[in-house]
Amino acid sequence: MTQPLPALLCFGEVLTDMIIQPDGRWLSRPGGAPWNVARILAGWGLPAAFAGAISRDCFGEALLAASAEAGLDLRYIQPVDASPLLAMVYSTQPPQYFFVGDHSADLHFDAANLPPGWPQAARWALFGGISLARPPLAGHLLAQARQLKAAGVRLAYDPNFRVAMDARYDAMLRQMVALADVVKVSDEDLAGLFRHHDQAAALATLQQWNPQALILYTCGAAGAQLWAGTQRLQLAPPPVAVVDTVGAGDASMAGLLASLWQAPQAALAQHLAAAVASGSAACGVAGAAVPLRSAVDALCQRLLPQVAVMA
Repeated sequence: MTQPLPALLCFGEVLTDMIIQPDGRWLSRPGGAPWNVARILAGWGLPAAFAGAISRDCFGEALLAASAEAGLDLRYIQPVDASPLLAMVYSTQPPQYFFVGDHSADLHFDAANLPPGWPQAARWALFGGISLARPPLAGHLLAQARQLKAAGVRLAYDPNFRVAMDARYDAMLRQMVALADVVKVSDEDLAGLFRHHDQAAALATLQQWNPQALILYTCGAAGAQLWAGTQRLQLAPPPVAVVDTVGAGDASMAGLLASLWQAPQAALAQHLAAAVASGSAACGVAGAAVPLRSAVDALCQRLLPQVAVMA
């Protein structure tokens, strides 16, 4: 029996994080923001896939194995004969990194090679990460987003700011915001993308570009806001024994998408509580792990009465 095609798709990059250790050794870990979101959704039992290309070598094999372990639909991952994409994290306090990936595998993703009928099965598609700052892949993904939007698929966009997103990224930012049904940004994203620290002005600009978009604005320990037209909600995070904050933003995005997918008619407060609960739960586990769905649901119920309307 043929496995049904997934409804929740995450497009972009999956890569290998090479993280320097105190003794000078390098530790490799699978990473990439869109892949992390897909992995969390699949780990919660939702019909999710990551769509992207990987190398045919030891790095690609590890990424494919991690994807299979996460329950992702491997028909959407394309092994190609090209070098791997690596993120060299040469400092963790504070985080400092650079990417190694000239002409690497991720750039060779081709939507034409996805399973037949995949656009008809799609209901939500996430775009973001460094993939949208890496030509020619960036242009291909923008075109794909436009086609899916025209077909009635709902779009989510998480820019996930990185240093490669300089002034050359401005046009992509504006075009993706205009297309998206959901935009997720952090305070750090806004400072990097707009190159100033007037967060309110940056958020107002996003809303001006797309007044209909739902905007999730995360502020770390200060919690999060959800903007929907003239409605603005805010929620502080619960007390959590923080192990680390790696992957918290991706978990927030996954929590919001899962809520919108499973309870599309729910109140905005429910969606915001789900996003904050997911990000908070991710802080209680080491690395970019999948937070337990039971822990997320319990946190969400605790947080829901605390959602406040912004003045």
